[in-house]
Amino acid sequence: MSMEAMDAFAREREVEITVTGRRTGRQISHPVWFVQEEQSMFLVPVSGPDSDWYKNVRQTPVIRVAANGTAVNSTATLIQDPDRVDHVVSLFREKYGADQVESYYPRHDVAVQVPLG
Repeated sequence: MSMEAMDAFAREREVEITVTGRRTGRQISHPVWFVQEEQSMFLVPVSGPDSDWYKNVRQTPVIRVAANGTAVNSTATLIQDPDRVDHVVSLFREKYGADQVESYYPRHDVAVQVPLG
């Protein structure tokens, strides 16, 4: 499924993520920007570690990403290493433009890796 998912997501500007609410246990969905590299998708929370969906993933790392009829369930890995976060943010700048990334993402201190394979 990973190459099919990679190809399907490559055509999209955003995906919908679904995470488990840390207080309610309910499934919560949000549209987010993303980038892909190798067999993974990378996400950057808009408010850094203060973003609710990031807090939810920190507690329950199971995540679903979906776009245009393709969906993948995976286990997310939090990225806190500054060099790795900077790399992910640089990929965001390439895809969306540096001005857009700076405008929408004031904090660049965490990222999330979602394996697609």
